[in-house]
Amino acid sequence: MKHLTFTFFLFFYLIAISQEKRSISITKTSNDIEIDGLLNEPIWSTAQKVGDFWQQYPADVNKATTRTEVMLCMGEHNLYVAAICFDKQMNLPFTVQSLKRDFSFPRNDAFAIFIDPFKDQSNGFSFAVSPEGVQREGTLTNGGAFGVTTAWDNKWFSKVTVLEDRWIVEMKIPFKSIRYKESELEWGVNFARNNLKINETSVWNPVPVNFNVASLSYSGNLVWETPPPKAGVNVSFIPYVSAGAFRDFDNNTSEFKPNIGFDAKIALSSSLNLDLTVNPDFSQIDVDVQVTNLNRFSIFFPEKRQFFIENSDLFSRFGFSKIRPFFSRKIGLDDNGQQLTILGGARLSGKLNKNWRIGLLNMQTEGAAGLNPENYTVATFQRKLFKASNISAIVVNRQAFDHTEIIHNDYNRVLGAQFNLQSANSKYRGKAFYMQSFSPNLKDFSHASWLMRNTRNWTLHWNHEYVGKDFRTDVGFVPRIQNYDSNTGLYIYKSYWRLEPSVTYCKYVKNKKINYISPSVYWSEYLDTDYNSTESVVSTNLSTQMTNKSRFGVSLMNQTVKLLFDSDITFSGNPVHQAGKYTFQTITTYYNSTTNKLLGFKFRARFGGYYLGKKLTLSGSLDYRIQPKFRISVSFDQNEIWFDETSTYNAVSFTLIKPRIEYQFNKKMFLSTFIQYNTQRENISINARFQYRFKPMSDLFIVYTDNYNANILGIKNRALVIKLVWWLNMQCKVLSYFVVNRIYNNQVFNFNSN
Repeated sequence: MKHLTFTFFLFFYLIAISQEKRSISITKTSNDIEIDGLLNEPIWSTAQKVGDFWQQYPADVNKATTRTEVMLCMGEHNLYVAAICFDKQMNLPFTVQSLKRDFSFPRNDAFAIFIDPFKDQSNGFSFAVSPEGVQREGTLTNGGAFGVTTAWDNKWFSKVTVLEDRWIVEMKIPFKSIRYKESELEWGVNFARNNLKINETSVWNPVPVNFNVASLSYSGNLVWETPPPKAGVNVSFIPYVSAGAFRDFDNNTSEFKPNIGFDAKIALSSSLNLDLTVNPDFSQIDVDVQVTNLNRFSIFFPEKRQFFIENSDLFSRFGFSKIRPFFSRKIGLDDNGQQLTILGGARLSGKLNKNWRIGLLNMQTEGAAGLNPENYTVATFQRKLFKASNISAIVVNRQAFDHTEIIHNDYNRVLGAQFNLQSANSKYRGKAFYMQSFSPNLKDFSHASWLMRNTRNWTLHWNHEYVGKDFRTDVGFVPRIQNYDSNTGLYIYKSYWRLEPSVTYCKYVKNKKINYISPSVYWSEYLDTDYNSTESVVSTNLSTQMTNKSRFGVSLMNQTVKLLFDSDITFSGNPVHQAGKYTFQTITTYYNSTTNKLLGFKFRARFGGYYLGKKLTLSGSLDYRIQPKFRISVSFDQNEIWFDETSTYNAVSFTLIKPRIEYQFNKKMFLSTFIQYNTQRENISINARFQYRFKPMSDLFIVYTDNYNANILGIKNRALVIKLVWWLNMQCKVLSYFVVNRIYNNQVFNFNSN
């Protein structure tokens, strides 16, 4: 009985310890630290060393199996991080997906640091290194609930040394690379280690298994013995030159396009940044991954352009995924995805202090045939409430011009207010917003709410949406109000309501092979303004995750759709289905293999009714790598739709195959080829991209693209682009003033003065 009582109290004592926020102090050194992964500088022998990591996966109640020790120190201009990652299985290979920057943390052996400089549990930075010395940096928004946004890039330095029983990582993070206030003497910080040899993720300050490992609510304390230094004047000037040869075989035309422009990043303070761009070029951006679209509404494709990334949550997280007042891809791209010339733009974003964040963006497009020049302005602010919640407001404005004259009846404006809820422990998260739009002769509103409760075993969601038929967001993304009328060829706008609750139960199993079993129920209902259902989805789901992180599951779904207009639901030229209600059921099953094997695969199958017919969808991917340099993958999506033999509808088959080959010569030179064979678009596209990073954040790109007709294999168009980007740091105040002054007086911004 005594042993039982002792075990009982020991268990709860360990749990109590694990729930305390740990602290680490950072000391200052006046000596230079060479980033060599050896840790032979005197400061590393005196700096506070923390360890005793806790498991975050597969269980969050155990001490980490593999030992990790971390130390921090600071110099005049840099934050230094050292981590010793012990490993009893150094004879086994690490899992390294690629030598390319910005790897996926869950899919690689790695060490990471998460920093919350304002300790607001909302925004922060992350830096990670793999055992191969590959870097990964990104920003944290929404408290890290959705992980790290790796599209953000900045200069920092690291080195890894691999020994017989450990691997050591040493980082140098310039203070000018992150945003903070030097008056804040306590930051939030956490460290994480991925050891995929035993499928273990461990953290310094404990993070519950049901939360993302980057969750800022569960970070520890970083205590500064002396205040962090002022970042000082920091201007990054990023010019580029490019040249492209383009051939349109359909129209038998050729074109050669030289181009020149630049970006500039100016730190107005250590937490407030001004980004400027003149004649930006995005030719090196990865092409969009195509999908088979059997949806009656537009599909969302994420933003990939670097200029729009930093602090993008201020602009893009307003609203819901399908009620966005601002979607940056609407700037510089037409409805068909073709590039429009952006003359220039400016974006001011960041923190004024611990409680206030602001964002201001202005961009000007040149216009094109049939399209007027347009100016885009977005202004937003965010005010912290309580521990981690905030309120925010946004104004989005699109204004058309005739040369330099305003076209008074060609504009769109959206005003919105939003409350973002996040409890201190992140178990409760939510959002509520109201938006009003203004266009010539049109004015309407939208509102929505979302609330989630996330505990170890239960996740409860509630969501409601309303969008008025005259609500317009020309620079946003609200596809649901547009309904295509095949009889007139026009889009008819309809108001709608949506209700979307769900319940998920997660049972963690004390089993060496099974990690958890999770049943769930999901319901989504769209209604018109008379509260008549226009679409309903009810699904019951069961998913299981194994300890090795492989997953499988099954889902049963009942769907009712009311077609408001006669529609070709096969999107293939078939006769239209008559307007009215259709009810059908489907069953879906899937399997995802573990990620730490050289050969991985995913497979999903869905079968069931589809309006008046049947539909079978098979999708998946196969991925093989020869570590660490070579990787080949192929994904596919096959849709088969058929009807009764007596039907007037023809069977339809859509195939989408996407092979990708990647070869990394080293950590500076990469070659990738991406092919997409799409029978729905009747197109075969080839995109090959060579990248050479000759200096930190400075690159040479060579991009080759081809498009062929999938039916006759006839070439449609071809392009070859060469682009050189050079990242220059400008420390001199005179140079900083010169850059800012010249940009603000550039003719690009004269549109606003008129």
